Amino acid sequence: MQLNYRQATKEDLPQIIQMLVDDQLGNSREDPSIPINQNYLDAFEVIDADKNNELIVLDSDNVEKASIVGILQLTYIPYLTYKGSWRCLIEGVRIHPDHRGKGLGTDLFKWAIQRAKQKHCNIVQLTSNKTRTEAIRFYESLGFEASHEGFKLFL
Repeated sequence: MQLNYRQATKEDLPQIIQMLVDDQLGNSREDPSIPINQNYLDAFEVIDADKNNELIVLDSDNVEKASIVGILQLTYIPYLTYKGSWRCLIEGVRIHPDHRGKGLGTDLFKWAIQRAKQKHCNIVQLTSNKTRTEAIRFYESLGFEASHEGFKLFL
């Protein structure tokens, strides 16, 4: 399978949103209605215009239906800590259900970590909902450590 990592385009949004919907948490918080919700379009425009954000899709030339087999968002964050270094935050990771268990998630993360190095980041971080036990095991298998307790306040 030939894989291609690229910046997402507006035309990719229906497939991306469907992948966000298609998991245990996303199906209760996302909206796959067509046409695409204006909030998704607005968010995409901001992400696409921001040099410190990359919405990445992984597509394949061997897929008959949907070409997108994986997605993630990388956000590059400057910090004063660690001597004024940069961090890469990984969010919105999904592998298409038809392609899970084939090593694509590992490939996607290896690519993302290499991309963070190219951007001179010295830390790659992510969060995962505590109910996503399989995802947490996967992240740990890649060397990520649960070193902090995270907090959120929904507004």
